[in-house]
Amino acid sequence: MSLRVGDLVEVLGEAEILATLDEKGELENLPFMPEMLRFCGQRMTVHKVAHKLCDTIERTGMRRMESAVHLTGARCDGQQHGGCQTACSLYWKEAWLKRVDPADPVPAPRPATAPVPVLLQISTRKDPGPDGEERYSCQATELLRAAPVCLPFKDVRQYVTDVRTGNAGVLAVLRSFLVGLFNRYQDAAKRVLPRWLQIRGGARWGFVRGRAGATTPTGTLDLKPGELVRVKSKEEILDTLNDRLLNRGMGFEEEMARYCGRTARVSSRVERCLDERTGRMLEMKNPCIVLEDIYCAGVYSANCPRAFVPFWREIWLERVGEQAGETR
Repeated sequence: MSLRVGDLVEVLGEAEILATLDEKGELENLPFMPEMLRFCGQRMTVHKVAHKLCDTIERTGMRRMESAVHLTGARCDGQQHGGCQTACSLYWKEAWLKRVDPADPVPAPRPATAPVPVLLQISTRKDPGPDGEERYSCQATELLRAAPVCLPFKDVRQYVTDVRTGNAGVLAVLRSFLVGLFNRYQDAAKRVLPRWLQIRGGARWGFVRGRAGATTPTGTLDLKPGELVRVKSKEEILDTLNDRLLNRGMGFEEEMARYCGRTARVSSRVERCLDERTGRMLEMKNPCIVLEDIYCAGVYSANCPRAFVPFWREIWLERVGEQAGETR
């Protein structure tokens, strides 16, 4: 379909989409999840063209995806996956969409009370683990099957596609390429150069280096949705991270450091999320916070279009007054 960012599309009806799926409820190894049914018949715009993605399971770098897009506002609500709160941006194969003209008549939406097809119900579960624990299957857990081919950093076609599709502008693509080049130099320098010859100890761009030691501190604000908060400074957050950039097992990445000092409202408290590697449901001992309109923009990750919603420890945030927030 050669879709571009901003194109208007219509999600096909349930029957049309089911006709594209195999016996596992997948198309080209990408599951169509029950949470996507509520969008059937809706008209939406293309948010990003999902021609690549960052591998957060095996950490192999970028992967190539074929004929898929992300749609504006289409995130998984986790209702059929144990209430997972990760809020992933859904992948849509082009075969599940059609290009439309704004003047075309709008079809009736799928009834909210319509039952979920058995095929899609079954596809949400993996075989139980050795201990009998329930395990889930979703687009995030199956991405390595849906995008099996690694995308080398030196493959310039990905950068051309970023610009051609509208995923990123020329300057943004150039910046991400230079960041990637710098990070590869830093990774090599840590392996072969003495520390005194390394640039800032071989840290990747963004220069996030934890300094809290093995035991990281915790903090509680008991934040509620709608409250206004400010992300603390990077220096303050570094004091809460160990040398693996973790605070009580929760990671803080260079992309998140770009939001230090930003004021935002609390969107939700996260208490459970799926482990992409195993499909297990993880219950958080200390709930994390999601902030409105803050997501990973892929600036330091080759403009990856996945648009993750970062999880924030409360110790990384501080309450601010309404007046203070309005003046920023």
